[in-house]
Amino acid sequence: MQNLLRTFFLCLFLLAPLFPIQAQSSLDALIDKEITSLVSIYKTLHAAPELSHKEEKTSAFIATELRKLGFTVTERIGKYERTEWSGYGVVAIMKNGNGPTVLVRSELDALPVEEKTSLPYASTVRTKNDAGMEVGVMHACGHDIHMTSLLGTARMLVSLKDRWHGTLILIGQPAEETIDGARAVLRDGLYSKFPKPDFAIALHDAADLEAGRVGVTPGFALASATGIDIKVRGLGGHGSQPQATKDPIVVASEIVIALQTIVSRENSPFDPAVVTVGSIHGGTRYNIIPDEVNLQLTIRTYKEEVRQHIIASIERISKGIALAAGIPNDRLPIVKVSETEVTSATYNDPRLTERIASAFRTALGAENVVNVPPIMASEDFGYLSLNQRIPSMIFWLGAVDPAKVKASKDSGTPLPSLHSALFAPLPEPTLRTGVKAMTTAVLELMK
Repeated sequence: MQNLLRTFFLCLFLLAPLFPIQAQSSLDALIDKEITSLVSIYKTLHAAPELSHKEEKTSAFIATELRKLGFTVTERIGKYERTEWSGYGVVAIMKNGNGPTVLVRSELDALPVEEKTSLPYASTVRTKNDAGMEVGVMHACGHDIHMTSLLGTARMLVSLKDRWHGTLILIGQPAEETIDGARAVLRDGLYSKFPKPDFAIALHDAADLEAGRVGVTPGFALASATGIDIKVRGLGGHGSQPQATKDPIVVASEIVIALQTIVSRENSPFDPAVVTVGSIHGGTRYNIIPDEVNLQLTIRTYKEEVRQHIIASIERISKGIALAAGIPNDRLPIVKVSETEVTSATYNDPRLTERIASAFRTALGAENVVNVPPIMASEDFGYLSLNQRIPSMIFWLGAVDPAKVKASKDSGTPLPSLHSALFAPLPEPTLRTGVKAMTTAVLELMK
């Protein structure tokens, strides 16, 4: 009997390495069956983008597809603060016995960008934005890749229900581009109406990483973003008599230059930060000195204390320059921190990140899993971690033809970036890798 038991456990030991190989082989076979359909869905979504707060048809499509798979789906999730918009968030739940609760998020919205890729499925959509201006619309950030990967992952996990246990939550999140969608779904009771997750994961396509590869970043991965408006007020008058005015254009120009010293002279080089003036508007004619000039800024940081210091410095510098120019106290600049154009930093839980990265190496090959440094771009996915109380992780999905990546590195010519009118992911290998990677991540957490 003892020899029989030894033989049994020896057989288990010898066969154990085959189980992951067989599991990945079955996943690859399932993706092979679905990839043509998924590419078709991607092209459909790409050709029909909708702006933030207007994702009505997109959300309905995602909800319909998830219902077909047997998910319990709730639509119209999201409450926006102090606006008339109602949310188009989608929450889909599938319970499969006892186990952890895992949330997977995709965004739904597109950008006000006129597409110039000349692809046969390129967007020709034009609509009015929230300000009433007519704009082109494009999935220039790859949210169509994200949605299709979500649907592909859902199909895989339904087919592989014998390999995972717990509660799966799939979220189609609205208004990521305006960075108020994650807060809107939380405000609408995401974690009270629905199960609170033990883990939250997401992917984002990368415009400089080869299709077939994924990138991981433990710790801070993306910066916080804060929009700031500065109204520089002066005393207008005739352009031929500047001595009779207090010129806000000159004051605003000095402010723009002086703000550059915040990062270079007030901030530790070990605490990354960015202060960018993205918009400056003032005046109507050649010979008129206006009464005011308006500036729009974005600041990016990882640490909250650095963000608060920069905000205080912006106000100090703006008012100090105005006082030096002789602007009276009742006309000093008004510095306003946006309550909507703001998002927290995205922090990847290091233990969770390494756990999932290890699963990626097994599934995709170690050479296809790369460490990516943190960047100063921003995402609102971090809000879903409830200030890091829920372990969360977002990973990068390569979306570019490897030959183009090599040519770019060899020539020094940059590739079209995210938000570019020329950004065009390579659909089939990108989706194949996105579905395999996300499915692998969920199976790792719910095995």
